[in-house]
Amino acid sequence: MSDFYTSMNSPVGPLTLFEDQGSLTALEWGRAPAARATPLLTEATRQLTAYFDGGLREFDLPLAPIGGTDFQRRVWQAMRDIPYGRTETYGDLAARIGGVARAVGGACGANPLPILIPCHRVTGAGGRMTGYSAGEGVETKRALLQLEGATLI
Repeated sequence: MSDFYTSMNSPVGPLTLFEDQGSLTALEWGRAPAARATPLLTEATRQLTAYFDGGLREFDLPLAPIGGTDFQRRVWQAMRDIPYGRTETYGDLAARIGGVARAVGGACGANPLPILIPCHRVTGAGGRMTGYSAGEGVETKRALLQLEGATLI
């Protein structure tokens, strides 16, 4: 991981952000001991706080997600195109990038920057709430979508 990180409280639990070489590389649930913050991490915390307060719809932060295959990176990039308050199904996202729904689901589960790369905006067929690999799972996904005012089934 990185030498630079900071933790914050959020409505979906404590979050820790990690930075390496001037980009955010990971966001994890939980609190890290003794933060080693940077100006970027301070700005990321500010933007996340504004997002949770309903005052920010789009993040403007340098992201360099750690790991991932070429396909997963394509999925992560495509998820960034899903607008605030909207959802897209795994199948629709797969069709958009030339993949299959199950593989898109796997890429969502491997996303190292949830919320910032909005995997919570990807749902099952017909808008069904399906798995979420962060926080409290589907309940966290539902909370993030409700925060954004998305129509839920």
